[in-house]
Amino acid sequence: MKDLMMNAAPDATRLADTLIELVRIQSVNPFDEAPGPGRREQEMAEDLLARFHLLGLETGWREVEQGRPNIWGRLKGTGGGPAIMLAAHMDTVGTEGYGDAFDARLVDGKVTGRGSCDMKGAFACYLEVIRMLQASGTELPGDLIIAGIADEEHLLTGSAEMGRNGPGADFGIIGEPSKLAICPSHKGQLGAMIRTYGVATHSSGPENGVNAVEHMGAVIAHLSGLNAELQQNPEPHPLCGTGRFSMNVIRGGAFVSGIPDYCEMEIDRRFLPGEDPEEILEDYRRRLRELKKELPDLKAEVSGPSLLAPALNVPQDSAVVAALTEAARGVLGREPEITAFPGGTDAPNLGFPCVICGPGDLAQAHSTDEYIEVKQLVQASSIYLQTVLKMNGQG
Repeated sequence: MKDLMMNAAPDATRLADTLIELVRIQSVNPFDEAPGPGRREQEMAEDLLARFHLLGLETGWREVEQGRPNIWGRLKGTGGGPAIMLAAHMDTVGTEGYGDAFDARLVDGKVTGRGSCDMKGAFACYLEVIRMLQASGTELPGDLIIAGIADEEHLLTGSAEMGRNGPGADFGIIGEPSKLAICPSHKGQLGAMIRTYGVATHSSGPENGVNAVEHMGAVIAHLSGLNAELQQNPEPHPLCGTGRFSMNVIRGGAFVSGIPDYCEMEIDRRFLPGEDPEEILEDYRRRLRELKKELPDLKAEVSGPSLLAPALNVPQDSAVVAALTEAARGVLGREPEITAFPGGTDAPNLGFPCVICGPGDLAQAHSTDEYIEVKQLVQASSIYLQTVLKMNGQG
């Protein structure tokens, strides 16, 4: 049995066909708008649950909000092994400027369409792992769980809910597109708001008011060196490197004939494992106090977080990192890259050690020419299968 599983080969045609079907299900994240058909996870969840039922898995469904569930399927183990979760998010970003986004096709060895890379390809691989196990009659000591998570592309509410209410596991793999690099770490993300307040007056006499937009300009100038400052950190994280800062959204003023009394700016901080978001917010406040010494009539405040995605930091000697590394080495015929994942993910919210490793190139995610190579779907399926076997003492 062990030899059979070591030689098990994923079915490339089945992988491609499964992914094409999944991409054609519209599951765009509604962001701050009301969810509805095509702009929620419900239809994707229903399709995946039907596939889980056909495979004989135990299933679960719990709504995060109306029409936006978390779902899971469980292949029960015989007992005594670790519970392993293969997780992916069901939502995608929007399709503006992407005319044929859901007309998924197989073209030159690639499956095209919104969500093919980010990250419905992972679901196709997870389903293939279950099929290979069942086709061989292999029984695992530990449970194997496939989880479909809502709202990764916006506020991570789905993974936060799953972290609170389960299902849990001993270890997890999240198949975000990493080009099959193994990523046990990533930076966190902290969004915050800075607001400046002035005194409105007619623009024919600007000296009679206080211009909140001009004051925001002073704030921007004062913070403009922060990104470079972060990159001078003498103690960078071994995988994540140094933090990043950017000023990305600004709103102020209502009409050209009026001096604005209000301006707001949303800022983004990518922070390292071990950094405290509250300390980052306090650092912003300290910097504004410094500026007020130069600009006494400045009225400014910091609030947040407007967005908070935790950092990930799984030890490189963790069992799941070791098993993934050995499996990837065998499948790829080379040493896999071990690095930090560039973006944020659901992984830190789930409450157990999770590592990012998935097919596809993150550069294709959110693009208007999204695709994933079938070759990487095949490789990822084999890596996941061998990892699960190794962690259950069968590889």
